[in-house]
Amino acid sequence: MQQLKADLAFRAREEGFDDLRICRPWEVPEVPERLEAFLQKGYHGQMHWMAERSAWRGDPSQLWPEARSVIMLAENYAPEDNPMKVIGQSDRGAISVYARGKDYHDLVKKRLKRVARWLLSQADGEVKVFVDTAPVPEKPLGQAAGLGWQGKHTNLVSRTLGNWFFIGSIFTTLEFPVDGAEIDHCGSCTACLSACPTDAFPAPYQLDARRCISYLTIEHKGPVAPELRAKLGNRIYGCDDCLAACPWNKFAQSARELRYQAGDDLARPKLEELVALTDAAFREKFSGSPIKRIGRDRFVRNVLYAIGNSRDRALLSAARALCSDPDAIVADAAHWAVAQLTGSL
Repeated sequence: MQQLKADLAFRAREEGFDDLRICRPWEVPEVPERLEAFLQKGYHGQMHWMAERSAWRGDPSQLWPEARSVIMLAENYAPEDNPMKVIGQSDRGAISVYARGKDYHDLVKKRLKRVARWLLSQADGEVKVFVDTAPVPEKPLGQAAGLGWQGKHTNLVSRTLGNWFFIGSIFTTLEFPVDGAEIDHCGSCTACLSACPTDAFPAPYQLDARRCISYLTIEHKGPVAPELRAKLGNRIYGCDDCLAACPWNKFAQSARELRYQAGDDLARPKLEELVALTDAAFREKFSGSPIKRIGRDRFVRNVLYAIGNSRDRALLSAARALCSDPDAIVADAAHWAVAQLTGSL
């Protein structure tokens, strides 16, 4: 199996993955207790699906009891330029790096399936592929396999890739040699924790999603709490502050997959153009993008918060135009933005 593993790693790199490591499905015994504590504190916010499938998410060996190996793969999506340059540009919105190009779910899953099909052509076994959408504790499994370690910002960090990489997994009934877990290399560094605009980390290695800008702009339904709106700045979809702050990124190379790179329309999109999107225009503009998932109303809500935070009165008419929007949450965000721009709050 050692030779098959080497051939598999070579095949994975040919398909576009940057690293491959293997662990057993049951090698994350710490997950159930950590997940339960996370849920008990309510840190998951409106992400009720985390509690509904907590048994599988806490113990991946229950997801598919016949599986004997988990093949963890990393695909780099590191940006070519500093993604923080757009932060604070009053007429522009900041979109998380991972969402500026094509939807990684589709790209990574297609690669995983090609690798899995190749594996089945070489050995008699069964496989199942997962990328982010299933109740799989990908980051703990990634650490158990040796892809990296969960940093103080709870994201996976690699000594060779930094923290700009997607994770995919192939569960298989084949029993491969394992690689061994990676150890924590964060040391005394707290750069990621200090970088968070909303203080979403109650402690190192703990995330309160209810204060996380990625959660607030993507997962959170309804209006964002007034005390957090100003802290969003011009971040309209996701947040990269804690990722960009990690010193291990100095070893990262820019992504090989050009479809993860973005043109100026998504690297530095104009707020005035985005806020005017109709539902149809939104769907057309973000076809094939992960942004499409949140829908026009939630996206425009985010853009209006950014307009309010811009202090740019040139955007006042665009905000006023949505004060009577059919969606009550959009209308609320528009009124807030107008009040911010006119100083009536």
